[in-house]
Amino acid sequence: MQRVLIGGVATLFMAGGGLLVWQSMANQPSLIPAPPPPASISDSLPIAGSDAPAFGLAPPTPPEAPKASREEMRFNRYDRNKDELVSRLEMMGSRTKAFKSLDSDGNNLLTFEEWAAATGQRFASADGNKDQLLTRKEFARTRPKEAAKPGCRC
Repeated sequence: MQRVLIGGVATLFMAGGGLLVWQSMANQPSLIPAPPPPASISDSLPIAGSDAPAFGLAPPTPPEAPKASREEMRFNRYDRNKDELVSRLEMMGSRTKAFKSLDSDGNNLLTFEEWAAATGQRFASADGNKDQLLTRKEFARTRPKEAAKPGCRC
């Protein structure tokens, strides 16, 4: 009980001391110079003539970047190192759905026969100059065929 009483008295003394320090600092003159008084509004603003237009010229519009075609966006997605060429490794790097469709026996392993049957032929048929790299025009030939849209069931 005595500890609580002593703690309460000590807290009151500390609060009183803080209040005295705060008040003594408030009564001292400030070391920061006061800002100059503001000039009158009529002195600082220019006055427009009677024939001045109400609105100025419109700001210039920023140039728009040309929109890439679907094939260009698809090519850029595969061209990981941005050298304007798609290697076989870049083309096959992120194709998990394609992997699953190539895995005909469903064992999560591609045999060379499974791979070569679908993928190698597609790449080879697109590579017109046989340099093992696809240019943009060659890459456009690898585009998947569009699925037929179902008719209306009215």
